[in-house]
Amino acid sequence: MKELVEVIAKALVDDPNGVSVTERQDGRTTVLELHVSDGDMGKVIGKQGRIAKAIRSVVKAAAAKEDKRVVVDIM
Repeated sequence: MKELVEVIAKALVDDPNGVSVTERQDGRTTVLELHVSDGDMGKVIGKQGRIAKAIRSVVKAAAAKEDKRVVVDIM
């Protein structure tokens, strides 16, 4: 899942080197923290959070396929 979020985020931003994803376990849930440079934050979130919501939906669908629970936090 970490690689999926990283690939999607790098495709959206102007500075792909500023993208990093950290993964941590919180009980049975995996939390993916997406970090981007300040100038690219708006591109990852999108108008009214539409792009962020789409990223979360794609990751949730991929996680459901593997019977896992994954949460994406944009930092």
